[in-house]
Amino acid sequence: MIRRRIGILTSGGDCPGLNAAIRGVARASYEMFDCEIIGIHDGYRGLFENDWQLMRKEQFSGILTLGGTILGTNRTPFSKMRVIGEDNVDKVAAMKKTYKDLKLDCLVTLGGNGTHKTANLLSEEGLNVIGLPKTIDNDIYGTDFTFGFHTALDIATDVIDRIHTTAASHGRVMAIEIMGNKAGWLTLYSGVAGGADVILLPEIPYSIENVAKVVERRAKNNKGFTIIAVAEGAMTMEEAKLKKKERETKRAATHYSAAADVAHQLEELVGVEARAVVPGHI
Repeated sequence: MIRRRIGILTSGGDCPGLNAAIRGVARASYEMFDCEIIGIHDGYRGLFENDWQLMRKEQFSGILTLGGTILGTNRTPFSKMRVIGEDNVDKVAAMKKTYKDLKLDCLVTLGGNGTHKTANLLSEEGLNVIGLPKTIDNDIYGTDFTFGFHTALDIATDVIDRIHTTAASHGRVMAIEIMGNKAGWLTLYSGVAGGADVILLPEIPYSIENVAKVVERRAKNNKGFTIIAVAEGAMTMEEAKLKKKERETKRAATHYSAAADVAHQLEELVGVEARAVVPGHI
């Protein structure tokens, strides 16, 4: 049997299922090949800084339900991969050197959009790369579902479910912010599953007047509360006309989140008691 050397790294934000995916890659590799697995620490940083370890089979046991990633992760923006900084390191050349020095037959990368852009860059540089799609945003092209999405969906739906009783008890409008800066899959799915009355997504700029009409209509129908699922990247039609930096500056000068903006605007327009719920915000 041909001996293989396989490198594996996790890059970008952590999410549910990373360790399970690492375990799956390892088990399949050990069954298919006589192989050695090289665990690269902290994403692409470990690749261009030559920071790695030779993994033992037992290191992949007991991690199926473990959160985070046993390899560590780090964000190295794709836009800076070809930029030589103050450390005078050519990151692409350094990554290629580590790959060749380790005599890898393949590099497995677990990550989202940025991770896959760098994976494609390395592939174009002649390396053998396999990308596994990870991100709770579920926004990697050509992928139906990314790992991490379903667990995040369960949690987001649970948050929306739990808010209903408080909203109904106090007769409030509750704007619940869900992660998703450019893609609204998580907000859409959790909003539908959690029974939100309004769902605001980054892909579809909204009119606050239309949202206000839903709140008023529910009040006339003796439903004294409204649940609004708001993606963090949701924007009004006016905001959509602005450049990204202009939009960020405008929002920073008013409220800390998209949900807070929605709640504030509805209080002014309709005169209702509105609250922004941003899970995890401190």
